[in-house]
Amino acid sequence: MRHSRAIVASLLLVALLPTLSLGDIPKPPSLSAGGGTKKDKLKTEKLPPCKACTVLVNSFRDGIKRTERAKHDGGDAAWEEERLGSYKTSELRLVEIQERLCTDIVRGEDQCHQLAEDYETQIEEWWKNHQTTQPDLHRWLCVEQAAVCCPDGFYGPNCDPCPTCFGNGKCKGNGTRKGNGKCACDEGYTGDNCDSCSEEHYQAFRDETKLLCSRCHKACAAGGCTGAGPNSCRVCRSGWVMDSARGGCVDVDECIKEAPCTKKQFCVNNEGSYSCLECDKSCDGCNGDGPDLCEKCAEGYELRDGMCTASSDDTGVPEQQMDPSSISSTREGEPHPTELSDGEDPAAPKDEL
Repeated sequence: MRHSRAIVASLLLVALLPTLSLGDIPKPPSLSAGGGTKKDKLKTEKLPPCKACTVLVNSFRDGIKRTERAKHDGGDAAWEEERLGSYKTSELRLVEIQERLCTDIVRGEDQCHQLAEDYETQIEEWWKNHQTTQPDLHRWLCVEQAAVCCPDGFYGPNCDPCPTCFGNGKCKGNGTRKGNGKCACDEGYTGDNCDSCSEEHYQAFRDETKLLCSRCHKACAAGGCTGAGPNSCRVCRSGWVMDSARGGCVDVDECIKEAPCTKKQFCVNNEGSYSCLECDKSCDGCNGDGPDLCEKCAEGYELRDGMCTASSDDTGVPEQQMDPSSISSTREGEPHPTELSDGEDPAAPKDEL
């Protein structure tokens, strides 16, 4: 029965093939529009030569860490020590490292695998003969053998020495066979050797080998400053004004000068600016936060002891808090206590008609 069904299915497929077009055949995800997934793009990404070699070396170093074994761990390590010599430099360990080489790479995995094949002879040579006398695989492979990198502190095709950048920048091309060796200065520094302070920074410390630049006070505008604090500003930012008498920038109190807030807000001055905060709900206009700083009381509130509080009747209880049942708690036909005349006793007997 199964053979019959298979024959029928095959005949149907053959019959349908002439009617199918290429557009009817589903494409694998990597071949569909968009050029594949983000992971695929990262895998096939082409890295600069020095970076690619460094990625390969780092993956190899991870393999060395992964396959580390103590001399007396037992198992395979003890067997290797006895039968094949030191496991540390054994062929078996090299194979174990190479089996997973580049599999942990996210960017440039395909390139890493290709370099592993290209440099296979050199890696084996280092493994067997040089890892004890030249333990730095990156220097041996990427700098000396492949000649795609330079040692740290050197740049360009001939690995020329980088400038010091005064400790406040990085040499362009450092560690690679690329770049022009010029300094890329850190924030706050400028100059060919990063030995000057940039605009809006001032010199806080300097000796023959070190320069420390600090940012000017926030009151200072693009003109910079001569030192720390607002008194050292050359030009003031908006919200500050230059004090002609003593020099430097003084904060402008916008709350006094401009009255920028609405009627239901009060103004708080900040350095270089201001904030508008909402008045207390009991206020109809205010000079600050709280019911004691109202210009006048809002509807439903009255001034009592210097504070705007909720309005109340003669009992002293706010109207919105009174119990309605307390108003109609008398017997039918009797007046409410609030309706009695002065001096009249509500418990006194009434004259009969």
